[in-house]
Amino acid sequence: MNRHKPIREWVTTREAAELTGYDPAYIRVLAKQGKVEGFKAGRDWLVSRESVLGYKRRMDALGPQKHNPWQEDLTTDGRGRQQ
Repeated sequence: MNRHKPIREWVTTREAAELTGYDPAYIRVLAKQGKVEGFKAGRDWLVSRESVLGYKRRMDALGPQKHNPWQEDLTTDGRGRQQ
């Protein structure tokens, strides 16, 4: 992670939510999991605008292909969502 990016490249989770349509809490989870570049500054999380928009583009491109990697196992066991 490069915290030395210009300040305009970092956005709050609320701003990232407005850009992506995701919930701010979900964006915090993505940052904590390292799926988007981010860091905690005091009590707030800042995320890279480029990173969160890139994540959104990748998820949009996957469309219905994005899935739970254990979905097949759950469905086989009769516990998953039936399609």
